[in-house]
Amino acid sequence: MDKSPINCENAYLRGQDLHGRNLTNANFTHANLAGATLTNANLTNANLTNANLTNANLTGAIARYYLTNANLSNAYLKDTNFIYANLTGARFCRTAMANGRRNNKDC
Repeated sequence: MDKSPINCENAYLRGQDLHGRNLTNANFTHANLAGATLTNANLTNANLTNANLTNANLTGAIARYYLTNANLSNAYLKDTNFIYANLTGARFCRTAMANGRRNNKDC
């Protein structure tokens, strides 16, 4: 079985159902994941630098790497694990945060 990292750089994955998937080490740089379902997905070491996660559902996902400049506007992040994640420049407009509160910081 090939264990190479998944390369989804510039991929159009809008609205895709990726819940529960093991996406460890995946490269989603500049990928469009708007409206995607990533509930309980393992995104450990996944590069979500500059990814579009607008309206995405990451409930219970593990996102422990780069989310630099990611667009998380109106995303649902309840119980998402961001321990050790780099969120530098990430946008959180109308985002339901991991603690259940709505963030309007970047609106």
